[in-house]
Amino acid sequence: MTAQTSSGILPAALRSFSVTSPRKGTATVITYLVLCVIGVLFLAPLLWLILASLNGNATLSASWPHPFTLGNFRQVLTGSTTLQPLLNGLILSGVAGVVTMIAATLAAYPLSRYQMRFKRPFLYIILFATGLPITAIMVPVYGVFVQLNLLDSLVATALFLAATTLPFAIWLMKNFMDAVPMDLEEAAWTDGASSMQALRRIVVPLIVPGASVVGIFTFILTWGNFFVPFILLTSQNHMPASVTIYQFFSQYGEVSYGPLAAYSIIFTAPVVVLYVLVQRTLGGAFNLAGATKG
Repeated sequence: MTAQTSSGILPAALRSFSVTSPRKGTATVITYLVLCVIGVLFLAPLLWLILASLNGNATLSASWPHPFTLGNFRQVLTGSTTLQPLLNGLILSGVAGVVTMIAATLAAYPLSRYQMRFKRPFLYIILFATGLPITAIMVPVYGVFVQLNLLDSLVATALFLAATTLPFAIWLMKNFMDAVPMDLEEAAWTDGASSMQALRRIVVPLIVPGASVVGIFTFILTWGNFFVPFILLTSQNHMPASVTIYQFFSQYGEVSYGPLAAYSIIFTAPVVVLYVLVQRTLGGAFNLAGATKG
């Protein structure tokens, strides 16, 4: 036994047991408590929305619905002044998302595949453009829209919203394309495919998860954008839901909390539905291991 101990066998056996120090255990408990508190703070507004949307006499304070009713949802869904803004928001977000995905794909492909002299400065310019505040450029943009007679145009507003998200979308799409092996495109070029054919038939199908990320990112930013539609759209018939939600606040300071909560839940539904539809695609993103073998 003495010889085994001196040879180091016993210390090796002891090292197989993990011992947690009291200090480390206390830090873990504190970390989980802080995370639980943060989670409760995030869930509290959602809980108020659910309770207030089902309450016939909803107030600013969260309370159990009394009386319990679905009248708030009925009031919101039967009014033309609330359904049309939702449709306008879908048009703005849908057009902006599709345009951004197409433009970002075409712009990111040469940045990912070709060696250009000004590639790095151009990437830095794109990264810098993602931090520019929209409010700083809205005055000249408004002037351009007035000169081109584009005010109160849903399509023109959607194109501008797509342009505001394009720098970050290009940066994301380039990183996604970098994960696609070049050997796949070289094999297509050997078979006589052009660069655009290789992009359309090889690269694009493999970066569908990345394009979905860009599309969701653009849709969410556009769907919740208040400032741009408020400035560039003038008629009430073209306002999206992110702007018309203020109609639940009267000019005398009284707020319809029940319909406001119901409308807020409906307002968040498209983003949730979009995430549910693409989560299966996003779960298998970029499983390209072994794609060039065989």
